[in-house]
Amino acid sequence: MHQKNPAEIKEKIIQILANRGPMLPVYISKEINLESIFTSAFLSELVSEKRIRISNMRVGSSPIYFIEEKTPEIEKFGLYLKSKEKEAFLLLKEKKFLDDEKLEPAIKVAIREIKDFAIPFENEGKLIWRYFTVQESNFKEQKDKLPVEIKSVEIKEINSQQELKKKERVKKVRKTLKTKTNKFFEKVKEFLSNKNIEIKTIEKIGTKELIVKVKENEEEKLLIYFDKKKISEQDIIKANIKANELKLKYILLTLTEPPKKMINYIDALKNLSEIRSLK
Repeated sequence: MHQKNPAEIKEKIIQILANRGPMLPVYISKEINLESIFTSAFLSELVSEKRIRISNMRVGSSPIYFIEEKTPEIEKFGLYLKSKEKEAFLLLKEKKFLDDEKLEPAIKVAIREIKDFAIPFENEGKLIWRYFTVQESNFKEQKDKLPVEIKSVEIKEINSQQELKKKERVKKVRKTLKTKTNKFFEKVKEFLSNKNIEIKTIEKIGTKELIVKVKENEEEKLLIYFDKKKISEQDIIKANIKANELKLKYILLTLTEPPKKMINYIDALKNLSEIRSLK
């Protein structure tokens, strides 16, 4: 009987990514013939060990996994980005470098969301974005030789009244997002206070997610809150990756109790020592 241990499964995943390039977890599961929940656990460990990488972008609700050498190949997933993010992606891919000051507000917001493809750096006090496969050292050469191309990203002249209205809309959206964020943060703070859990530092705060270091019974942990009614397997994997990075145990805080099926999966993983195959 052939025995498959976790180390063998991990090596097989790395080999698949080396041969096939960046992949979604569902296809990796099929390749190694494991249920997605178990595959995700192995992928999470490999990311924590820095043997594979995970994308910031999502295709549906799934990230993309890849090895360092295959990083340029995630470019093909750029077409799955949302409309404005895709527009920012295609613009940056064409121009190679973009001056942040010269971007219209919507593109300026979108380019900050495509972290896999847009890499920021500073040049002469200005924030510049480079396409992820282009070297920063190429910027001066392109700037000197192709000044017209660099200028082509400038916003076209528009009516000042229209520009004012656009800025007001952006400001209003930001204010709304800030209000929503403050509301759920206060809700979490109140809950933790009632449980005698102390907030130490804020790692991340957004409109739908909060990550904080907390202290409970003299032990430091990571608390991750998802402001939604139902958490997914990917949410748990994401939380585990972050906790592993900080070498902390973690607490998941949600609006409702997780479904029984998910609890059973978690219990199953706790007792898993190895996976064996008859092949």
